[in-house]
Amino acid sequence: MKYIYFILLFLSSTVYSATIIYTDSYIDVINNQVKKNFSITIEKDIITSIDKGFINIDNEDTFLDLRGRTLMPGLMDMHVHFGQEYQSKAERPEKTERETSAIMAAKHALITLKAGFTTVRQVGDSGLIAISLRDLVNSNQVLGPRIFTSGKSIATTGGHADHTNGISKDSYEYPAPEDGVINGPYEAFTAVRQRYKDGADGIKLTVTGGVLSVAKSGDNPQFTEEEVNAVVKAAKDYGMWVAVHAHGSEGMKRAVIAGVDSVEHGTYMTNEVMDLMINNGTYYVPTISAGEFVADKSKIDNYFPEIVRPKAASVGPQIGNTFNKAYLRGVKIAFGTDVGVQPHGTNWKEFLYMVNYGMPAIETIQSATITTAKLLGIDSILGSIEVGKVADIIAVDGNPLKNINNMENVSFVMKAGKVIKFD
Repeated sequence: MKYIYFILLFLSSTVYSATIIYTDSYIDVINNQVKKNFSITIEKDIITSIDKGFINIDNEDTFLDLRGRTLMPGLMDMHVHFGQEYQSKAERPEKTERETSAIMAAKHALITLKAGFTTVRQVGDSGLIAISLRDLVNSNQVLGPRIFTSGKSIATTGGHADHTNGISKDSYEYPAPEDGVINGPYEAFTAVRQRYKDGADGIKLTVTGGVLSVAKSGDNPQFTEEEVNAVVKAAKDYGMWVAVHAHGSEGMKRAVIAGVDSVEHGTYMTNEVMDLMINNGTYYVPTISAGEFVADKSKIDNYFPEIVRPKAASVGPQIGNTFNKAYLRGVKIAFGTDVGVQPHGTNWKEFLYMVNYGMPAIETIQSATITTAKLLGIDSILGSIEVGKVADIIAVDGNPLKNINNMENVSFVMKAGKVIKFD
């Protein structure tokens, strides 16, 4: 017993080596300011102290000199699609197997992490790819950002996420709620419970038409009030968030009244919908960069199917204007890009568009850090550089508050205390 006592005493007194960062400029997203000349101490994966000035370094400590760069919390993107990137008709292969998407998803995850995004929300999947990738990342078998995912989106028959759209009727079996296609409140519960069984973190609904789906309308409502109410009720029963793809105002209105957590895209959002979102605390995830991308590509012959091209041309430019109105009105805005439409790794362009459409640079960074953390319900552990929080820290060359284009120049990435990238 005496030897066991001394072993326990030794272990209890063991001091783990720390990582100490010198920074002459870091963005405090809580207090909306830039702080100068600090030392940040990290033990294991937690920030344990933030000291004014540059403290002494012990021999056993790891020292990272990040002076000359701008530090900020790890970024978060609330709307990604790992495993896919839109290709023109000419570029598109004759077939893409699900296994191919899974391999590409791992590639996209690493690209995204190195671009400074340490946490993402995957809203919409072809199956269990993002759920499987999330689990592999969490168990340190694959390198990527922290993933929160909805699994397969839920649609109604012929809706934006009905994966049988555009396919010959003889070529598929009628999709069931387990496959993500529902009709009626009863089937809504079945679909949500299946996603819970699959291990999803939340639910993605396509409450209106979509731009890139092979269907005529991009904004018509596609869920009845009873259906969206049933989805939200079932999701809340299982502790799951609900994000809704929505372009048209009527579909948005039904979803916000039902109590969803976030509206994605929000292209034709009205003042009435904005006020409902403010009253209900609903977040808006604009994805301006996806709108800009599809609008630009709509000018190219044969890039999109002809049924898609007019939707891309009209919806794309509208998203930025809606974002400006929502920001000025006071809607809570969380950062999201819809990468997978446009190439992965270009997430930073959303900051540029947000600034161009009227949001100050500091607020765009807050939208991708502390605001997104609040949307996910993880703001007690992530979303800011504070003592007691997980050490997700990135650095960019230059000052993004003076030139937002510097958000492209991510030269340092730390996720949970581990250095991922250090140029």
